[in-house]
Amino acid sequence: MKRLFIALVIALSSLVSVQAQAGDLPDFTELVEQQGAAVVNISTTQVIKGRRGVHPFSFDGDQDMQELLRRFFPGQIPNIPGVPQEFKNRSLGSGFIVSAEGHILTNAHVVSGADEVLVKLSDKREFQAKVLGADKRTDVALIKIEASNLKVVKLGDSTKLRVGEWVVAIGSPFGFENTVTAGIVSATGRSLTHENYVPFIQTDVAINPGNSGGPLFNMKGEVIGINSQIYSRSGGSMGLSFSIPIDLAMDIQKQLRDKGKVSRGRLGIGIQDVNKELAESFKLPKPQGALVASVEKGTAADKAGMQVGDIILRFDGKAVAESSDLPRMVGSTRPGTKVIVQVWRNGGNKDLSVTVGAVPDDEDDPNSSGSKEKSAEPAAANRLGLVLAVPTAEQKRVLGIRHGLIVEEVRNAGTRTELRAGDIILSVIAQGRQTDIKSIRQFNDLLQGVDKSATITLLVRRGNSQTFVTIKGVGDK
Repeated sequence: MKRLFIALVIALSSLVSVQAQAGDLPDFTELVEQQGAAVVNISTTQVIKGRRGVHPFSFDGDQDMQELLRRFFPGQIPNIPGVPQEFKNRSLGSGFIVSAEGHILTNAHVVSGADEVLVKLSDKREFQAKVLGADKRTDVALIKIEASNLKVVKLGDSTKLRVGEWVVAIGSPFGFENTVTAGIVSATGRSLTHENYVPFIQTDVAINPGNSGGPLFNMKGEVIGINSQIYSRSGGSMGLSFSIPIDLAMDIQKQLRDKGKVSRGRLGIGIQDVNKELAESFKLPKPQGALVASVEKGTAADKAGMQVGDIILRFDGKAVAESSDLPRMVGSTRPGTKVIVQVWRNGGNKDLSVTVGAVPDDEDDPNSSGSKEKSAEPAAANRLGLVLAVPTAEQKRVLGIRHGLIVEEVRNAGTRTELRAGDIILSVIAQGRQTDIKSIRQFNDLLQGVDKSATITLLVRRGNSQTFVTIKGVGDK
């Protein structure tokens, strides 16, 4: 009897322990029940036309073949036997309702190039949608269906998001509607290559093709992001998912709803990160800010007196910790706004008053141009192992420079350098001072005045861009 009693106590204790552990785990059921109806499935169709030809076979309905053609021949079909003159490229995505009148947020890449956008609600109703606007730079799009009294998501504040908190995604991965996945916030303010305008939310939530454009919820049932990208080597989820903060997305959607396009600020500069070596070269106490590598003539930065070699530390009162912070700050500023930009110049802080410019609707990088003529003033290799030449007047005109030296050859002189033939050395930064280079003798004299173990920084023109290159130890010839 005593053994039975002990066994019963142990069993009850185990049950209580299991229930306590279960109680510590998050429960997403109420969130999904309340917010799931505001999440939609989006399917798009793009009609792609090919050229005339003999096509004895048809691949209509063959999704694998259509996907193959879409990837390798975007926007057209080559004259290959067996390929139809026209076919429909279909894709899937997700979205969520932000107004009872039918406004829906999704990703720009979900609806890009679509001839038809179909929205399916959780109650199985289907509507043709109209694309009101899409912003490729942030990957946010606003579409609308003709409906009323729709269930609308609750919006949260993505700036209050904390690393480690639980989040939930609802979407249509691979077409499986209203699929729920959960995870935690891995990082905030994440920068991705070629994505200068979005401080992404990184999570380990399982996101797969078809989830794009769907909402990311916090535990309050509030949308705090739009699921946009994944990092994957297999094409499927690997625990690295990236979402657009809802605060940024709602600002974009307001502009799209009001004007059909997005206006964002522009300074007209090229920037790069400030590493330890660069900070030492400019006598900056610690690596921070955005180093100005180029200033376009006639732009907001040029008119404000910004110079190559300035390090931007604050923009409109906000600290610029890394160079990737600056494009977001400037881009979110309305053109025409006057702001104070604090820069580090010649070993001290300086405030510049800047009237922010506007990014053109279709801004492209300028075409690079150059000349392969030999300079009239060849030189032997210097302490850096560089064979330099003075550009001719015609080369300066073509390259758009007033001074500098062309690197004709890089020889091994015991120094580590990222320089290569074709680079143009515009200036030298040593002991916190920047000096424009106008002759080979001037450049070599500067090198002679620097200890062989010292670190110097060069401002280099490469192609159509400028960058700072740091060299540790100038060596001996």
